[in-house]
Amino acid sequence: MIRLISILALLLLAPLAAAGEATLGEAVHSIQSDDIKRHVETLAADSFEGREAGSRGGRAAGNYIVELVKAQGLQPAGDNGTYFQWFGSEYRNILAMLPGKDPTLAQQVIVVGAHYDHVGYGNSTNSFGPTGYIHNGADDNASGTSGLLEVIEAFQTLAEPPQCSILFCFWDGEEKGLLGSKHWLQHPTIALSRVKFYLNLDMIGRLRKGRVEVSGGRTAHRLRSLITRSNEATQLMLDFDWEIKANSDHHPFYERSIPYVMLHTGLHDQYHRPQDDVELISFDGAQSVARMAFQLTWLLANEETPRTFRDLARREGPSQRRRFESPYLGRGSRLGVRWATSEAEAIDGLTVKGVVPASPASLAGVRSGDKIIAFAGLPIPTVEQFLINVQASPASTTITVEREGEESPLELPVTLNEKPSPLGIRWRGDDANPDVMFLTSVVPGSLAAASGLRTGDRIYEVNGQKFDDGHQFFDLVTDFTQPLRLVVERQGRLDTVEVDTSKLHAILGITPTAEQPPAEVAPAETAPMDEPAPTEPGSS
Repeated sequence: MIRLISILALLLLAPLAAAGEATLGEAVHSIQSDDIKRHVETLAADSFEGREAGSRGGRAAGNYIVELVKAQGLQPAGDNGTYFQWFGSEYRNILAMLPGKDPTLAQQVIVVGAHYDHVGYGNSTNSFGPTGYIHNGADDNASGTSGLLEVIEAFQTLAEPPQCSILFCFWDGEEKGLLGSKHWLQHPTIALSRVKFYLNLDMIGRLRKGRVEVSGGRTAHRLRSLITRSNEATQLMLDFDWEIKANSDHHPFYERSIPYVMLHTGLHDQYHRPQDDVELISFDGAQSVARMAFQLTWLLANEETPRTFRDLARREGPSQRRRFESPYLGRGSRLGVRWATSEAEAIDGLTVKGVVPASPASLAGVRSGDKIIAFAGLPIPTVEQFLINVQASPASTTITVEREGEESPLELPVTLNEKPSPLGIRWRGDDANPDVMFLTSVVPGSLAAASGLRTGDRIYEVNGQKFDDGHQFFDLVTDFTQPLRLVVERQGRLDTVEVDTSKLHAILGITPTAEQPPAEVAPAETAPMDEPAPTEPGSS
């Protein structure tokens, strides 16, 4: 059987014999769903009998992997010049090294791993039943193992390796209590001080609605933006999980204060059951996750300064995430009127349909039936511009109305609620990601809302400039003399939002060419300048 597996591995890799000159983009696209499918079909075949650690099926799976790794020309990184690290009762980790090209940085090692074992025929301690049948583990974890094989192949197509070294690990005994990764960390085959990061692939074969769970994204500073960059070509929907569970091979690394990321497409009804079979695998989804894993590994392996472990990650979880991501709800209506006009219409005024009792509009004497023809001395060309002006105006201003029975328009002094909100956002800084600002609110009717920003967005850049904290962000985002071009992240996907600040010029008295500071807006300590407005459509 071993000889047949060796021949199969060489046949699969024959088309890549001339590889080694691909660009980074070509390397990414060398990761193909058809190749992942071939690997999964082999590893999850009945002939491998569920790949239980120490079993004949587990050994056959290990031999298959080793032949593929050998064919890629990676250096053995196991015991005594082999790819294997033996431990326990005939268990075997498989370890292979890709040396980095930089003489100094090559001493730093990025570890990328996936467990290749499963639960065999299942028993009462590791199966949700029925037991006694082959549990093929197509998703758990033939998918992650196959993805890792494709990542290795992609690196070997490149003209040259990255700066740092990469250790590729196929763990055995994960299903028996993370035995393989624990053993390696207790008996490392390289100096453990060289290990700077760990990337884990576990169950990447059941992508649904493009969603990938990302664990460990807060175990080092500024890690979220790096993960998001690795997703630019794949555009997966990333769910950054704050909870760290001891449910896969990342955890022994985490316990030793090594930053990590795990990519996982989620549990399902076939988990640890005989029904976890090949026909349920999303091979296109596994392709996308493997491509993202390759790009993340590439970025990590080309960083000159290694990432250090962020200890606060140990004290964070779902409740801290909910608290951090909670929207700001403290702002009320500034004016307090309702009208009935489509926002898409060009208008010459707004007919008031209702006035909120005790609101600024009510106290100013605005009545139902009045037609608002100017605000702050400015005409009302569109509802959008009117709303922007209301949010950006200083507290003391005027509202001009036409009223039945009055020969001339009435200019009514009005004192608005809340602070001015020229852009219409409020944000919160993040200790784990100081280079990213989280929007806790986008004021309805504000310039930000009109531009397409949303509560929950994360801002990465302003006009091509990055920032290190909320103060720098404030300075960049309140320069209304020029348009704002914001790089925005939503669930791991980047987009660009263009903000036409000229819509603020008249209300703020800004001359576009003049060099002057932006309108006075008091910054806050952690949640800045602008606060949310009413959520009721057609109100201000």
